[in-house]
Amino acid sequence: MSHADIAAGVWRIERSRLVGAAAKLLRDLDEAEDCAQDALIAALDSWPRDGQPANPAAWLMTATRNKALDRLRRRAMLEREHEHLAADDEAYGTHVVPDFTEQLDAARDQAAIGDEQLRLIFIACHPVLPREAQVALTLRLLGGLETAEIARAFLQPEATVAQRIVRAKKALNGQAYELPGAAEREQRLGAVLAVVYLIFNEGHSAGSGATLLRPALCDEALRLARQLQHLLPQDGEVHGLAALLEIQASRLPARLDAAGRPVLLPDQDRRRWDRLLIQRGLAALAQALALGAPGPYTLQASIAACHARAARAEDTDWGSIVAGYDRLLALNPSPVIALNRALAVSFADGPAAALPLLEALAAEPQLKRYPYLAGAQADVLERLGRVAEAREAYLRAAELQDNEVQRALLLARATRLAN
Repeated sequence: MSHADIAAGVWRIERSRLVGAAAKLLRDLDEAEDCAQDALIAALDSWPRDGQPANPAAWLMTATRNKALDRLRRRAMLEREHEHLAADDEAYGTHVVPDFTEQLDAARDQAAIGDEQLRLIFIACHPVLPREAQVALTLRLLGGLETAEIARAFLQPEATVAQRIVRAKKALNGQAYELPGAAEREQRLGAVLAVVYLIFNEGHSAGSGATLLRPALCDEALRLARQLQHLLPQDGEVHGLAALLEIQASRLPARLDAAGRPVLLPDQDRRRWDRLLIQRGLAALAQALALGAPGPYTLQASIAACHARAARAEDTDWGSIVAGYDRLLALNPSPVIALNRALAVSFADGPAAALPLLEALAAEPQLKRYPYLAGAQADVLERLGRVAEAREAYLRAAELQDNEVQRALLLARATRLAN
């Protein structure tokens, strides 16, 4: 592997920490991202010539910090030139660098509350921003997701999400870039949990590209969820989200076959499920349920637990899963949740019971171009023996699907029905 490949790989892993460190100094997210990018450019120039540093991540952090400090000095110089702040030379030259260095040293020994990524999530979920902007911005900064990927997660146009991110960055300029106190953290928690959930979802089932799974995103979401458990141990929904992600992640080893093709849940080899993650998930679910009335993430975790507890697909308690979706819909009405409930009904009561539910959902504006609705219709129609209609639905789902692996699976199922 070349120095350039190593630099780019480490930068991708450390990017959010670099942006968080620079943002704390600069209080400007655009400038912070520029500093992180400049650090990568410096690495690509320096490492092939001078050799790879012993600690590449620390090198990038130092480079990013220095880029940020350079910008602070330039700001001070401009301010002095315009006679707005006559005494900033001593302030920036004497205080900023030592203070920041001390913070970096302390962060190595600090608990999860000092984690740069966790701080950046809570900063991006500032109450001056609407919820949609909080989630979109944090996905961009923390998950490294592209705007198109975020738009798919929101089922919204890419241009809308791009504008939302730009406006969010402008709104946060000049805000305090510190982790908020306990009361304010509680107010921002809903957006934070949504961010972690969507990061995991993109890793669990990539919206586009040539691979289905992005395990690094799943790992990052799990890490953040576990950090939140330590930070807010008395919040049931924090444990509920952690439970959901642990159980969903347990299936990752069985989601692809030897050829890299997706394996649907009923067909997965459950011996390949990660039992340790299932145990962690069930333990987190028990904590969540002990802390009060379950919220949306805890209810989803309860549904996932029904699958985790079934040794075989035919042992799945589909009646309990439908009841779980009923509770979830009552708490959080959503066409996507209704779609998942309809699929559960198809297994609990048969495909004929589910087909009218799916047909009704086809009228939902948010699901007009949602490939998983067409895929669900195709599956139910195939099980009903309506082969021609099923094939047409598989082809429609494939046309709507941006992920190459999922599209290939849908086309293969359509081809099978044509023979």
